[in-house]
Amino acid sequence: MGTSSGTNHHQEPPVSMLPPRQHPISAGVQASLSLASSDPAVSPDTQDPTSNSDQGQDFPAESASSGETWPIETNHSNGITGSKLGKEKEGVNRIPKLQVIRRSYSGNRLSLREVAQDRVEVICEKMRVMTDELLDALKHELRMILEGSGGVRHVDEFLYLQKLVHGRVDLTADSLANAHPVQLEILVAINTGVQAYLLQSVSIAPSRLVEVFFYKRCRNIACQSSLPAEECSCGICVSRSGFCNLCMCLICNKFDFEVNTCRWIGCDMCSHWTHTECAMRVGQIGTGQSVKSGVDHAEMLFRCQACQTMSKLLGWAKDVLQQCANGWNRETLMRELNFISKIFHLSQDSKGRKLYQKCGELLEKLKNGTPEPMACRMLLHFIQDGVKLAKSAWRPTTLATRFKVNMFYVAELELDMPSNSLGEDVGHPISPQEACNKIADVVQEAVRKMEMVAEEKMRLFKRARLALEVCDRELEDKARKVQELQMERHMKKQQVEELESIIRLKQAEADMFQLKANEAKQEAERLQSIVFAKPDKSEQDYSSMYLKRRLEEAEAEKQYIFESIKVQESQRALPGSGSGAGNGDPAQMLNKIQDLLKNVYRMPPKTEGQQTK
Repeated sequence: MGTSSGTNHHQEPPVSMLPPRQHPISAGVQASLSLASSDPAVSPDTQDPTSNSDQGQDFPAESASSGETWPIETNHSNGITGSKLGKEKEGVNRIPKLQVIRRSYSGNRLSLREVAQDRVEVICEKMRVMTDELLDALKHELRMILEGSGGVRHVDEFLYLQKLVHGRVDLTADSLANAHPVQLEILVAINTGVQAYLLQSVSIAPSRLVEVFFYKRCRNIACQSSLPAEECSCGICVSRSGFCNLCMCLICNKFDFEVNTCRWIGCDMCSHWTHTECAMRVGQIGTGQSVKSGVDHAEMLFRCQACQTMSKLLGWAKDVLQQCANGWNRETLMRELNFISKIFHLSQDSKGRKLYQKCGELLEKLKNGTPEPMACRMLLHFIQDGVKLAKSAWRPTTLATRFKVNMFYVAELELDMPSNSLGEDVGHPISPQEACNKIADVVQEAVRKMEMVAEEKMRLFKRARLALEVCDRELEDKARKVQELQMERHMKKQQVEELESIIRLKQAEADMFQLKANEAKQEAERLQSIVFAKPDKSEQDYSSMYLKRRLEEAEAEKQYIFESIKVQESQRALPGSGSGAGNGDPAQMLNKIQDLLKNVYRMPPKTEGQQTK
């Protein structure tokens, strides 16, 4: 049985055959290729959604990508180049995403429905006068539909476009050969559901696109093999349109780009491939009876749908794990161990149960943080020491794979096979030459295992050395970071000391200002007590001073009045004789002055104090 990392073969194996999804492909295509069934008998709306090996959405065009590095071989890359398709391929990234599928076009613009249903020559003439931007926008719109970003609306639109294309009778090889390049790419993408034909980094000859459209060439852009592949005459390759036995699953009729994985099982009898999940879903993987050393026991077997050959899965799992486990990262290792656990969870033989239990144990350890190199070493040690397959169940193939010489372990179950056809009876004498041959076989097997162990140890040594170098670099980085942290700590310490000195200075200033404030407060209290002690005395002094001033004013007024009286008397005496009656009688004036002085002396101090206030 072939593994996904190996190469299938017929009885006369072709040298150019590659395993599924290991055909060359340009680097720009890996992330954008789509999966879809091109078989008219298996329409997109009738396919089982679980048949997709990628477990993607239920949509005719399913995107898939590969994390592997694709080999570049010129004999498999005819028509696939990384060059752009002239001006018609430029500016795709500048076109905004088109969210509306049904729209009315004006002028020279076309819709996808027009391209799918109108005659080839009419659409070709219209496309010749369209600008590159409009052509790129048309291709971008179809890419959005194939990606299914619009949900059910995009699914319905794709199914309708595919129905229009499948219902046309005017599409012939000659008419498509004269079609516009963009028109041909759109028709092929609608017919196959593969959006890779719309990428600007992919350039395929029109003749090949026509062959892909009519199912004469594999729709897998990484394969592009003529169909039926390798002129296979089996019933599936002859009856199933568009099926390629080099890269497609026998059950779901789809391809993907998984390599170095347990997700593909190859039959070493007919070189056909099957998804492991598809085989488990339809019952192609299960327990069966095989004859070993005259004792019947149930073990996990795989039945090829093409040739009905039964093959043991234990040897297949051993080959995949030994050759591919070292290249898996943590996520891939956990996924592959989960696949093997699903395959062997119903196994009844001791070896299969041990492998199932070991996979479960390693899964738990990986979930708990065990490094994947340690888990790989534990798994390989278990395979080499614990899972030893019987020599009577294997037969060598004639074709070397990319990683090893395949030693496929096959258990052919033929009910009409005589019991002595598997070998001679136990205890039957053998010739010396036969014994030497068996001993030579045993020695060769031991040498092969020793070489495998030595290679494994060398790989582990290299990985350990690389890990040591990485640790040294990390140690240097950590030491540098420690020095930086120490310098930063010293600087922070100096800053803290400066801040502490500033704090002490500010504290001293605060104490000084507090002392001055206390002194000022005491002085204010003293002045306030003085002010409160002298209000009465101040009032008395002011009253006496005020009365003295008033007295002086009265005396001055009195003196003025006397002077006035004297002046009046002198003036009156000058005329000599005059009547004594007049308004200026001196006696009356004197009386008024005396009354005024009495009033001044009788004025109380309280009234004066109130006036001062």
